[in-house]
Order: sequence, then structure tokens, then C-alpha cells
Amino acid sequence: MKLTGEAAGHTCVLKDAFAHSSPSETANLISAEKFEAALAIHLYKGGQLLRGSRIPFGIIFGGTDINEDIKHEEKYRVMEEVLEEARFAVAFTEKMKEEAATHWNFWKYSLTCSVSEIHPNDDNLHLFLLICGLRRVKDPLYLVDGFSEWHRKEPAVHLIIIGPAVRRYSNCPRFISRADGVHLLQEIPQEDLHAVVKQCFAVVNSSISEGMSSAILEAMDLDVLVLARNIPGNAAIIKHKDTGLLFSDPQEFVQLSKSLMSDPALEREIVRRAKDYVKKHHSWEDERRTYQTLVLGLQ
Repeated sequence: MKLTGEAAGHTCVLKDAFAHSSPSETANLISAEKFEAALAIHLYKGGQLLRGSRIPFGIIFGGTDINEDIKHEEKYRVMEEVLEEARFAVAFTEKMKEEAATHWNFWKYSLTCSVSEIHPNDDNLHLFLLICGLRRVKDPLYLVDGFSEWHRKEPAVHLIIIGPAVRRYSNCPRFISRADGVHLLQEIPQEDLHAVVKQCFAVVNSSISEGMSSAILEAMDLDVLVLARNIPGNAAIIKHKDTGLLFSDPQEFVQLSKSLMSDPALEREIVRRAKDYVKKHHSWEDERRTYQTLVLGLQ
């Protein structure tokens, strides 16, 4: 987003919502920096800090907004207030847009877009990569037991989990470290992460809920197979056995993985179709133009 805005001639500043404690603190920042417009990612986490703002702003929905925060009365109230002030709201999928519309029907604009022990040179090796923060909604332990059992039978399969642990999941790394064939890595720069992705057999998503997984779309664009938990957010961008694989439980995950490992031709065809899908429906050039148009409308 920063590069997109600056390429269009804007000066962009990215700020972490968790670094600000109140709307008044954000208002002081806006005044000091002389910001002219704002975009908030996540209706509750980011949007709450822009309530009462003296500058126009737009909102980009996160999956947590619709799937989790909406269940809490106070968060729902805050999100409603934010939407009343926002100039536009961006939903990543039609399903997310429709779900939001059942709760809020006064959007000014609506839009659907998408905006070690392991030896990589081993020809028999199959690496599966799960990219996520270690928190409840991402359910990082969902596949661990099933994968460990599979690894004990077939030592060439490994699951790598990359991401930081939040405080409530502080025991998660200890649990993972005891699981056979499962490895935990800390966050790494995006360029290095993409290099890891390219070495993997598949990128995995095991979330309880998603808005739109950037890890899935990036894997598709990098010509890497995707296996994702069969939830609405994932099913909105993955057609089963066409652009990726959807699984409903750890046993089905193992079964589907084995079937693709034994059928390289089908794997390549799925990867090809996924790449075509990303180019057609999630082009960064198209999204850049869309966001530029939206931002210009704030001025």
C-alpha cells in the first residue's frame, strides 16, 4: 500500500494501530504530521482510532471484523460508529461484503477487491509451510498431531510454522517443539519468506476464520500449491481441486497431500490455474488503480 501510494505521488506513512492508545492520540499525530487523509486496516482495530477524525478516511475490512469482533456488543457499537464516518469501506470478497451488509446497510461506497534438520536439496523432501501469528483464530496447532503421525511414517514430510506467538499462546512454541516433523521459525523479512515459500511443496492455511489470506494469494502468485482449511474466507478464493485444495480435518489434509505428491501432473495443473486466477482477479495493478481512485475521492 505504501509503495502504491507513493508511486501515485502521495507521501505515505504507515502506523501500527497497537502503537496508539486512543483517538485523541491519533488526532494529535494527524495534526502534527498534517495528514490529509487516512486508510485504516481492520474496522475495529484501526478504525476506532479514527472516530471523530478531522480528516476524511476509508476502511479496509479484515476477516476478524466480520468473523469475530462483530460478536462482541461493544466492538460492534464502535465499528458501527466508524462506518458512519467512513467515506468508503473495502471488502475482500463478495461473501464478506454480503455478510457486512446484513449488519450495516449505510455504506457510502461498497467495493469488492483483493486488494537445519531439513535439507532443501533432498529430492524426496516435501515441505509444508504455515504462515501465521500464533493466535487462536489462526489455529496453528490444528494440524500438528496429525502431521506428526504422518511424519513418523514418512520422515521426508515436514511442516514449518512461521510467525510470532501472542502472549496467550506463549506455550505454543513449546508444544510445537515436541512434535515430530514440525518446526517453528520466527518472523523473517518478506523477501526471505518468499524464498522459503518457493522451496516448499505447499503453503497451508488452518485458520478458524479468514477475510482474505494474503499468504494464500502470494503462494498462488509464486507458483506454489495451496492447501487450506475449508472455511468461507478460504473457499471464496480457492476452488477445490481446481486452484487449490480445501480440507475439513487433519486426516483429509494428509489424504489430499498424499494424492498430490503422487500426481505431479495434477499438482502442476492446479498451480497453473491458481496463478491464472490471481492474475485475473487479484492483479496488484488493478488494485492500485482502485485504491488510488478511492484515496483521490478523500481529498
